[in-house]
Parts: sequence; C-alpha cells; structure tokens
Amino acid sequence: MKRNAFTSQDDFAASLDDMDEADETSEEDLWFLPGPVAEDEDDLPPGPRADPSEPAVVDEWAQAEAELAARLARVAGRLGALDDRLARGPEGWRHRLALLEAADLSWFAGERVSADRLALWMTLRLSGVQDDPEALSRTHWAVRRLSAGPGPLEDFAGFLDRRDPENIADTAERFEDRASSWQEVMAQGAKLHPITRACMGFHLWALAGLGQYGESLEAAVTAVRIAASDGDGAVFAPLAMGGAGGLRASGVPKARLSRWLENMESGIITAMRQLDRVDQWTAQAKHIMAPLSGRTPPALRRVFAEQPMVSAPMAEVLTGASRAAVQRNLLWMEDHGLIREITGQGRFRMWVTTIAKDHRLPKFRG
Repeated sequence: MKRNAFTSQDDFAASLDDMDEADETSEEDLWFLPGPVAEDEDDLPPGPRADPSEPAVVDEWAQAEAELAARLARVAGRLGALDDRLARGPEGWRHRLALLEAADLSWFAGERVSADRLALWMTLRLSGVQDDPEALSRTHWAVRRLSAGPGPLEDFAGFLDRRDPENIADTAERFEDRASSWQEVMAQGAKLHPITRACMGFHLWALAGLGQYGESLEAAVTAVRIAASDGDGAVFAPLAMGGAGGLRASGVPKARLSRWLENMESGIITAMRQLDRVDQWTAQAKHIMAPLSGRTPPALRRVFAEQPMVSAPMAEVLTGASRAAVQRNLLWMEDHGLIREITGQGRFRMWVTTIAKDHRLPKFRG
C-alpha cells in the first residue's frame, strides 16, 4: 500500500506555510537575476497640437480684462489725461516723447540705442564707430511711427513698411499670409479695451509667425500705437518709459496684462513729468530770454522743448541759424542757467535743459 504524504489536514496546511516561506526566501536570495521589467517612460516629444480657436484666445483675454477692470480703468484715465495734455500742447511734445520711448524700446529689442545717439542720427545722420547704422535706422523708424501717421489697424503692411516681393516662391514666407492670422484674432478682439487688445496683440505676435525675424521692436511699437487708438492727442501709450516688465512673455493672460498695466501706468506718469518739466522750462526760458532779439532765441527754445539733448550742429540744422548765432545764444543760455553741458568735452558737446535757480516760476499743469 502506498503511504500518504500527509496524515491529517493540519499537516497539509503546515506544509503549505513552509512552502510559502521557502518561496519568499529563495526569491530574496536570487539577487543576481534582473528585476521585473518596468514600463518604458514616455520621454518622446509631444506631437503637434491643434491651435486654439480665435474665440477661445479672445475669451481668455476678456476674462483677464474683467478681473483687472479696476486697474485698467485707472490706467485708461491716466492715458486720457495725457491725451488731453498733448492735444492742447505743441507738436514738439509728441516728438520728444516718441524719441524717449523709441530709445527705451530699442534696449528691450537688443539694439541699445541711446537718446542722444538717436537724436544725432535723425538730425545729422551721424553715428560713432560703436554704433550700428541698421539699429539706428530701425529705431528711427520707431520714432516716426510713434510721432504721427496712420495706425497699424488701418494699414498694417504700410505701417510696418513690409511688402511681399513679386513671384515669391515659398508661400509660407509671404508676409500677407503670416499677418492675416494675427489680424483675424485682433478683429475678433474688437470689443476688448484698446489697452487689453494691444497687450494681446503683442503677445500673439510671435505665435502668428510675425516674429521670425526677431522684430520685437515692431511688435512693441504696433502695440503701443493700438493702445492709444481712441485718443486724439496721444499717438501712442508710453510703456517702455515705465520699464520692460510689461514686455516679458511669460505667464497666463491675466499675469501678462497685469504687468502691462503696471508698466503703462508708470510710463504715463513719467511722460507727464517730462511734459511738466518742459512746460515749466519753456515758460521760464521765455521770461529770461525776453531781452534778446532776433529769431534764434525762440527757435532754440522750440528745439530744446522737442529734443532731450541738443548739440550745436543739431541746433544749427533745426533752427536754420548760423553757427555763430547758435553758439552765442547757447553760451548765453548756459550762463543764465537755462541749459547745461553734459559731456564735459571741448568737442561734440551736448546740452540739456535745466531750471534756473534764480528765476523760479510756479509749475505748470495743464
């Protein structure tokens, strides 16, 4: 008779427990075998995604505008005050603000064109060895677009001075095709406030394929013109004069619009202070220079109101006066505390306006 391996049910259960312990021990002892196969990590680059629809993009900016409505109203009020001030002021004020804004925007775009070098280039076409003529030319374009002329929403290609060459081979390189998508989104956002619409257009510039040539200066100039499109006096809304934070492309629409509003408010305040100072200086200079005769003194006052910095050759060209008359009046104005020389050199000197301490007048706020 064959003998049973287990004499009872309890013996069988105990044998199963021993087998489980043996299996666990043997599995731990098999350290030289490879472990379980892990699933492969998905480290492949993401595939192409569908672009968000135009209404969805505009809705995101509309939501950001609604959440920042109070701040937007405050900035719009300041811009309205600047617009009214410029509408009642001389034409030269617009040129002065445009030159300062373009110089600041050039630093954001990597051009690094200072206001004095830009003024010399625009008046005399003079540039130093360290200056890039192409950068000066692009910044000069910015001054022209920030000073006057139709806005980008009226004639986009004409505003940017871009035209497609005839019989272009690659249709993807056609400017009109790349610009059409940006213009369509801007048209969808027509109900947004111009300041919000300008911020949206700036941040969608590269996504529309318009920034493939690194034209960040074009994007910024276009945006600040759109922001002031409802005004009559202000051609653009100062932005770079308040810092470059509003031009930083990071974050959701609300964060971008918040930085945009903060820098624009600061830029408008800076611009108003510039006008206050010019207005005060003009009144003071007119009072102090009253004993002088001829057409050169009033012409010089106008030049200094338009230009942040002035050299003798610039003054000669802008006033149409002789070199001797310009030099004589500049020295007279310097002696009476109306201007001061800032280079400290014997040649290529530049002057800026100052408030004469011995002829104080109340500050004008129009």
